[in-house]
Amino acid sequence: MSVRLSLVLESGLALPDGPVAVYHPTPDHDLSALPAERVEIVQPFKPWHDRWAQAGYAVVPSAAATPVAAAIVFLPRARAEGRAAIAEAVERAGESGGVILIDGAKTDGIESILKEVRARTEVSPALSKAHGKLFSFHAEPELFADWAARDQVLDGGFITRPGVFSADGVDKGSVVLAGMLDEVPLGSHVFDLGAGWGYLSTRLLENGKLKQLDLVEADHVALDCARRNVSDERARFHWADATVWRPETLVDSVVMNPPFHVARAGDPGIGQAFVQAAAGMLKPGGKLLLVANRHLPYEDTLSGRFGDVAELHNDGHFKVILASRPGKGAGQGRHTAPGRATSRGGKARARR
Repeated sequence: MSVRLSLVLESGLALPDGPVAVYHPTPDHDLSALPAERVEIVQPFKPWHDRWAQAGYAVVPSAAATPVAAAIVFLPRARAEGRAAIAEAVERAGESGGVILIDGAKTDGIESILKEVRARTEVSPALSKAHGKLFSFHAEPELFADWAARDQVLDGGFITRPGVFSADGVDKGSVVLAGMLDEVPLGSHVFDLGAGWGYLSTRLLENGKLKQLDLVEADHVALDCARRNVSDERARFHWADATVWRPETLVDSVVMNPPFHVARAGDPGIGQAFVQAAAGMLKPGGKLLLVANRHLPYEDTLSGRFGDVAELHNDGHFKVILASRPGKGAGQGRHTAPGRATSRGGKARARR
């Protein structure tokens, strides 16, 4: 748990009266030294947003351009996303000359951010503690206007924003999965779990037989991009944690390229939780089609929740797996080797 903020405030740094915006805190950050009644947390990641809301804080997925007296930015992993948060915080506190506090781990680039900020304005001595640093400065209008978040347009006209997954280009795993969508009958109603900014959804909607596609995404920024990239009237958008989201009706198929990072370290448990959740969303004859890095250990979870599990593709980097008969697993499922993959909906040609 980061203690740098508490140490700085307890040592005598006084926050001015008025609203305090807190950008991107994770559940590991300690906000107990702040006046909770004046705090507005900006957290676009749904699981962390909900954790702070349950703790009694006012939380929003994206901030309005309302003035604040002070702002605290906890640096996220993505450099461009951190810079954009600083620019927004400075803009909101600039008219009053409010105080800005920047906190970050060394692994998240706090050293380079400190150098860049110091080159533009006077900063406080940095507090070094727990493998990170915290420093402060006073906001001035337009001081970091060039760091503000801007649309990035990829090949194909796709719009992304700083900090979203695969912001600089289509994820290679999603490309592999998209190339196999025509080989598996998915039915008329499909969920795209962890839909990101909408690449797989655009490819799914090329199927004229599809009647409804639900995009489920935990990153509010990515989902906003998806709304702009996916204009088809068959699409429905849900800002939700896919591992706990429960649809109103069961679905024919789930398609996904599940994440396996939240913090810096990889965690295959996230993808395994996606598989568990998907099994509960499917009709009895439903299918799960997923892509994953070759090394990720999803097979045991799949065979525990599905009657048939088949590897359709393995190129040494990515594997594509088709699972069907949800709820018929528990070690009793039928496993099919690549090249002989079948599903209850018909044959699916495997590729290497």
